Amino acid sequence: MKLKLNKSKNFQNLPNKVFFCKKCVISNQRPSSVSETQNKKKIKKKVIDFDRNGICSACINHENMGKISWEKRETQLLKTLDKFRKNNSEYDVVVPGSGGKDSAYVSHILKYKYGMNPLTVTWSPHMYTEVGKKNFYNWINKGGFDNILFTPNGALQRYLTRLSFINLLHPFQPFIIGQRMIGPKIAMKYNIKLIMYGETGAQYGNDISENKIPIMDINYFSTKNHNNIYLGSEKIKNIIKNNIFKPSDLNPYLPILRKDIRNNFEVHHMSYYKYWDPQENFYYASKHCGFETNQERTEGTYSKYSSIDDKVDNFHYYTTLIKFGIGRATYDACQEIRNKKITREEGINLVKLYDCEFPKKYFRDFLDYINVSENNFIKIINSFRSEHIWKKISRYEYKLKRTVY
Repeated sequence: MKLKLNKSKNFQNLPNKVFFCKKCVISNQRPSSVSETQNKKKIKKKVIDFDRNGICSACINHENMGKISWEKRETQLLKTLDKFRKNNSEYDVVVPGSGGKDSAYVSHILKYKYGMNPLTVTWSPHMYTEVGKKNFYNWINKGGFDNILFTPNGALQRYLTRLSFINLLHPFQPFIIGQRMIGPKIAMKYNIKLIMYGETGAQYGNDISENKIPIMDINYFSTKNHNNIYLGSEKIKNIIKNNIFKPSDLNPYLPILRKDIRNNFEVHHMSYYKYWDPQENFYYASKHCGFETNQERTEGTYSKYSSIDDKVDNFHYYTTLIKFGIGRATYDACQEIRNKKITREEGINLVKLYDCEFPKKYFRDFLDYINVSENNFIKIINSFRSEHIWKKISRYEYKLKRTVY
C-alpha cells in the first residue's frame, strides 16, 4: 500500500474555536460515535453539543440520570427480560464483551440476579495484553459463563488496522466494527432474540436522545446493502480487488443485511435500565468475576482498570489526542468528575500530568503489527494534527494551542 498522507488543515471540519465544558474537562472537539462502516476521509464530524451555559451534553445527560426513577427502570428491565426469557436450557440473551469490567458486570447480573441464561461472545483483541487475557479467562472460569471467542482472519485484521491508521488515524476501527457486529450475528445463528450491550454513547457525549430508549440504533449493525460500505476508508470492492482477500474473508466485518434480520431480535443497552458508573462496575467485576487491574497506571492516564485488554488500546487513545486534542486522561477524568469520584480541579491536574504522554510500552509491537516504520508513524500522525488544535514548535515537537489547564 502506497503511503498517502492526509493533507487536511482541519481534520473533518471540526469547530475552529476550542473551548471546554465548565463542569467536566471535555472540549467541543469530542466526536460523536458514527456507523464505522460509513466512516471515511473528508466527512464532517459531528461533535458533542453544549448548552448556552457552556455545559456539555454528557454532563447534562448525567444530570438527567439523577432524575430517573431507577426502581421503575428495573421494572422495565424485568419485563424486557421476561419477554425474551426461554425458561429452558437454551440461551436467551447474548452479551458481547472482552471480560473487561463492564461486560463482566452486565453478564453477571443478568445470570445471577435476573436468572437469564447468557451466551457471552468475544471479538478477539488485535493483540492481547497479559492482564487482558487473564481477565478474559477469569470472566469465563471464575464468573461462570459459556463463551464464543471469535478470532478474525489475522492477516486481514492487520491489513485493516494498517489501512485505518493510515487513512483515518483510527487503528481501533476494525475492533470497534467487529465488536458491534459479533453480538447480532451470533444471536441470529443461535436464534437468540435479545442482545445486551453496556452503555450508550450518550454517557460520553453522543446525542442525548440515545439515552431515551433502551434499544440500539439499527444503523450501527445493519444496512440495506453492502454497495456503499467502507473499511479503513476504502470500499470493500477495492480491498478485494487490490489484495488476496476474498469476499468471504470480509464477511465478519460487514453489517447484517436488513432483509436477513428474520428473527426480530432486539439490541439493548444496560445503561438505560441501571445507573451506569464505570468505577462501581470495576468493583463489582473484581468481586464476582476475578477482574484484575494493571500493576501500574495505564500510559496516557492515571487509571489502571479501563480498556486494558488490547495493546492497540493505547494507540486508539493516543490518536484521539492527535486528531481532537483529547487524550485518555481527559476521557477518564470526565466520567469520574460526573460520578463525583474526583473534582474538576483534580481532573484538570490529571489531564495536565498525563494526557499528552506517549504510549511507549507497546510501541514496537504496534509498529510491527501494522507494518509501519517509526519515521512513517511520525509522518502519518503529524499529518492529522489540525492547525487550530496544534502549534508546531520544531520538526518533531508540537504543543496544544488551547488546554483546559
